[in-house]
Amino acid sequence: MNYNFKPQNVCPVQISFDLDGDKVSNISFTGGCNGNLKAISKLLDGMSVDYIESKLKGNTCGFKGTSCADQLAIAVRKAYEESKA
Repeated sequence: MNYNFKPQNVCPVQISFDLDGDKVSNISFTGGCNGNLKAISKLLDGMSVDYIESKLKGNTCGFKGTSCADQLAIAVRKAYEESKA
């Protein structure tokens, strides 16, 4: 299933991804640091929600309490939990 997430306090205005069970694929960011976010998307393609969360949750950017990577971790966990409900 495809999910769209509106991140908070970061440059991208949307994070989209597919979720099949606990596997995440087709991650894309609208806005933000294009090259870095494309790389993150490629590196995480096919990884599990737990893996993404364990690597990225809590990552910060500058003086912000979050980052694009942290927002992705939050998004995939939220989608996974909603898919189980």
